[in-house]
Amino acid sequence: MDIPPLAGKIAALSLGALPVSYALNHVSAFSHPLGVALMSALILGQLFVAIYSLSRGEIHYDPHYAVFAVFAFTSVVDLLIALQEDGYMVGFVEFYTKEGEPYLRTAHGVFICYWNGIVHYLLYLAMAGAIRRRKRYRNLGLYWLGSFVMSILVFLPGNILGKYSSEIRPAFFLTIPYVLVPFWAGVRVFNQAQPPTCCTPNMVQEEQRKGLLQRPADLALVIYLILAGFFTLFRGLVVLDCPTDACFVYIYQYEPYLRDPVAYPKVQMLVYMFYALPFYGLAAYALIFPGCSWLPDWALVFAGAIGQAQFSHMGASTHLRTPFTYRVPEDAWACFFVCNMLYALGPHLLAYRCLLRPAFFQRLPASSQVLHEKQH
Repeated sequence: MDIPPLAGKIAALSLGALPVSYALNHVSAFSHPLGVALMSALILGQLFVAIYSLSRGEIHYDPHYAVFAVFAFTSVVDLLIALQEDGYMVGFVEFYTKEGEPYLRTAHGVFICYWNGIVHYLLYLAMAGAIRRRKRYRNLGLYWLGSFVMSILVFLPGNILGKYSSEIRPAFFLTIPYVLVPFWAGVRVFNQAQPPTCCTPNMVQEEQRKGLLQRPADLALVIYLILAGFFTLFRGLVVLDCPTDACFVYIYQYEPYLRDPVAYPKVQMLVYMFYALPFYGLAAYALIFPGCSWLPDWALVFAGAIGQAQFSHMGASTHLRTPFTYRVPEDAWACFFVCNMLYALGPHLLAYRCLLRPAFFQRLPASSQVLHEKQH
């Protein structure tokens, strides 16, 4: 997969979030939640107009360019929020975290902002750069889509159900376009033409003749998927207050963060159980039986989702904003880190395997299938 060049124009425009945030932070009118919401919407509207006037050619070629440009700006704001909440800078976005979205001050909110401000920001620049150079960015777009959707699936319900539900402000409703636009962009990314592969029908037939025992890397991935599925089910039962001794020991001695009343960890485990668990089963099936052409795309989406989720979950489990009683105990830290890191790494290895050797998942043309059946 070629990494496209970063978009210099978008990077320069997104850094305008620094002076804008600093100036707005010193305007007394933003001590009111409604003022924060209205001004945020106005700034985003003006930003879109500026991007359209500066990059009409790119936007007419691919409307995603405007989406990535606006979101690159918001990613810089998110990074400022995270750095401010961790004490690395002051005087930039205090007005927004106090009167706009106070739940961003939680440990989970801080790590979501770090992920948006670093990983998503680089993805936006790379995809905008690809559009500017008329290059493909479908794989990057699928990874971003999975990451973004997972963030929304956990963060929004956590805000409504957790202890910050009473602090929903007007700025919360800005998430409506923030959700709808990326879903529109994600559908368009999925509908883009897949990049051509160098696999000939003979290569596909040869690869698909191999059994699972002849593919040790796939066998290892199948074993991993089964174990990850059991771990997913177990943690889902833990947050559902399963009365067994194993669940009781785990939630108190290994991951007490799952009891945190902010609700994000509980929602995260339930999302894993209802969405990740079925995928683990389907992915194991696709690694055993050839021709499951859907797996490479969905493996990228899933890798982005698990990467974002585990980064936020692991970070929040140990962050100082999490009350001490809900942080990972020191004597369990190694076990917690290894289990959760492996849980994050496996989907990325699966996606890499699908991109590296896609022949096993490709469908043979009808004529090739008939010839293959006659040979047997």
